[in-house]
Amino acid sequence: MKAQRSFTVRPRLPARLAALEQLAANLRWAWDRPTQHLFARIDPALWEDCRHDPRSLLASADPRRLAELSGDADYTARLDEAAHDLASYSSEPRWFGELNGSRNGWPEGHSVAYFSPEFGISEAIPQYSGGLGVLAGDHVKAASDLGVPLMAVGLFYRLGYFHQELSVDGWQHERFADLDPHALALENCAGVRVQLELAGRPATLQVWKARVGRVPLYLLDADVAENEPEIQLVTDRLYGGDVEHRLRQEILLGIGGVRALRELGESPIVFHTNEGHAGFLGLELIRSLVTDDGLTLAEAFEAVRAGSVFTTHTPVPAGIDRFPRALIEKYFSGWADECGVTIDELMRLGRSQGPQAEDRFNMAVMGMRLARQRNGVSELHGRVSRSMFAELWPGIPEPEVPVAHITNGVHGNTWTAPEFAELYEATLGSGWQWDPDCWESASALGDQELAAARTAARTRLVATVRSSMYARALAAGRSPSDLGWIDDALDPAVLTIGFARRMASHKRAALLLSQADRLRRLLADTDMPVQFVFAGKAHPDDDSGKEMIRQLVAFSHEPGVRHRFVFVEDYDMAIARAMVQGADVWLNTPLRPLEASGTSGMKAVLNGALHCSVLDGWWAEAFSPGGDSESGLPNGWAISSALTVEDEDRRSRLEADSLYELLENQVLPLFADRDEKGLPAAWLSRIRESLRTLGPLVGAHRMVRDYVTDMYLPAARRTELLSADTWAGARELAAFRHEVAQAWPGVRVEHVGAEETVAELGDRRSVEAVVALGALQPGQVQVQLAAGHVGQTGELEDPEFVTMECVGAADPPGSGDRAGSGLYRYLGQAPLEVAGRMGVTVRVLPHHPLLARPVEFGRVAWAG
Repeated sequence: MKAQRSFTVRPRLPARLAALEQLAANLRWAWDRPTQHLFARIDPALWEDCRHDPRSLLASADPRRLAELSGDADYTARLDEAAHDLASYSSEPRWFGELNGSRNGWPEGHSVAYFSPEFGISEAIPQYSGGLGVLAGDHVKAASDLGVPLMAVGLFYRLGYFHQELSVDGWQHERFADLDPHALALENCAGVRVQLELAGRPATLQVWKARVGRVPLYLLDADVAENEPEIQLVTDRLYGGDVEHRLRQEILLGIGGVRALRELGESPIVFHTNEGHAGFLGLELIRSLVTDDGLTLAEAFEAVRAGSVFTTHTPVPAGIDRFPRALIEKYFSGWADECGVTIDELMRLGRSQGPQAEDRFNMAVMGMRLARQRNGVSELHGRVSRSMFAELWPGIPEPEVPVAHITNGVHGNTWTAPEFAELYEATLGSGWQWDPDCWESASALGDQELAAARTAARTRLVATVRSSMYARALAAGRSPSDLGWIDDALDPAVLTIGFARRMASHKRAALLLSQADRLRRLLADTDMPVQFVFAGKAHPDDDSGKEMIRQLVAFSHEPGVRHRFVFVEDYDMAIARAMVQGADVWLNTPLRPLEASGTSGMKAVLNGALHCSVLDGWWAEAFSPGGDSESGLPNGWAISSALTVEDEDRRSRLEADSLYELLENQVLPLFADRDEKGLPAAWLSRIRESLRTLGPLVGAHRMVRDYVTDMYLPAARRTELLSADTWAGARELAAFRHEVAQAWPGVRVEHVGAEETVAELGDRRSVEAVVALGALQPGQVQVQLAAGHVGQTGELEDPEFVTMECVGAADPPGSGDRAGSGLYRYLGQAPLEVAGRMGVTVRVLPHHPLLARPVEFGRVAWAG
């Protein structure tokens, strides 16, 4: 019989253990080891079975065991200490408070709203699919640790992301589990109901709140009785359904998220969009400014841009959400009517430019246009993003396209093995997570201590993998008597290479298999033994990704290699943690430059693993070949990338050759080389160099500090500036943008003059320009002199820009029909900093005190 109503029953804890419920309700337990130890101590086996979920543990724990612990003086003392520590953590001043007390003041009572389609806080709350969500989780945790006034907004997916099940032949199948929010570390925001429409159909959202340390995480849920069944299913699963289903989810996240914050009484001054999925939040902010504050659409655009931060994680156009015009018209006609615009005008907001432009609404293009602060997630990805979106700023040289970069980072306490965390505390100090200077002391880490920590973490990985293999085999119907070989699968003493990530074609998980016989020889070598652990999920619709998994699984089933080559099923945060902690080498083989950042290798680095990767993502800026440091050692290995080879198969063969050469001639011999104590001394020296040079870069605390100083503070200050006197600044800037657009066809550089004689290095050369400003005045433009080396094509290379001075009108006497055309004379001094052929040119850009960067308007007039 079917239950007509259901409800969740929570355990009644002994009064002395009531604080356990308080600790379970705050997700800080996901990275606070003393709190985890308290829960594990209740029932270690159950803690593992519950996948480290305190709520599930407490619901299943034996009441007699809880009663026993309530009388245990040591346990209750530790419980009191953990509860006090959580209270102190939640209230005491932290880094942001100190920053706020300095000259970089933050607007009192305001916060940052961080929107993401997924959040990987813990495997106990499966609201993530992979890197984007785990990054969002680490961002939130680090913001909490630093005391940043940030709140997070996402969706609650009743089915979460899928569990991976592999058939006998290794083909991935997806299984979804229905989640009960009442059984998770979530609380319902009672009385809060968010109303919106989906193509004329009413939708009501309830809001769940998770406490992530000091940060509230709000998750919107359409599965409420007020909604018709089809609307209830909008938040069914992460990245599921067709393109219209995806659009509905993104409307709920962006528009519903902003409305939810209003209902909750929150007042963010900065809105940070983590990838384009939440981009419709900008449309909701614009609508509110137009309908409630009386701004014009152009004025609302300026106001929203001021406080918006947009982070792109996509290095290829195909990875960006794009919606057909028919769907935009269906779902946003009401928005267009309220704001007094046509669908054509709305489409232009999200449409790319140039000859390849398509009639689809591009979420990343909208994100770029509606945010003043924009960034990629590594130095290389910043360059790639400037190239991808250069068309939005026509005429602006690619290096000046206003897209910055902030390299991703990972949350140390979440991902670092306890052995390494204790080692860092003892040697580097308690600030190892947030103080980059601590890592200089990594050279003091001892051989014995490093080797012991690596062995402990590797041993734990081997046990985790064996347990998973055994359980999966039994579930598949295999006989226990047929599984004895699993006891010898992997070896805690053998060099272990890990690879775990989303199984997408460009990540090339199966690159090693392109030379399978060579791999078999490596795995059979007893003098320099090696073993590989792979894990990862393919998107349900990605058959090429599933085929990679099938190939890896098929190879792992070969009797001659199965004890040294393993694919771990159902990849999640728990498996990821075991792998990044246990691997000696972290392998990464993407097609450069298709890895935006990649953070799994960062996690492994914090656990003493050495990184071996194509120079893509974060590794492109972090790898050091050695020679320029005190130790002279490399901090990992770089796989050669055959960038100039167009044939993808040939390129993969060349890069596989490079990888095998590194493994055979450098990696394996280095690990096998032992000193008189039996330790791999040279390998351990490499670990110290890796930690010393990479430790300051890979942390999420560094990342969040960068966001605060480079993105959040400028956005907050700019919003204050434009919002004063009922958005007077936004109105003024919008009027100026309109005036520039009208007048710009009349702006041109008429003449550039400079003496062409030979000059001495270090001198300056006077340059004169005559500029036509049309209807604009000199104070409304900035005329810049560009000076640089002249390349073979006649282009200036890495020019330096100097602002020129207006020295008066230049209308020639008797100019006839040119009289009053706004000709002005400018002078400037070109620095001659490079020997050889130097050249100069002149450009004109809009200028206004409220325009932070002259290139923002995408208006430029070049000489010639």
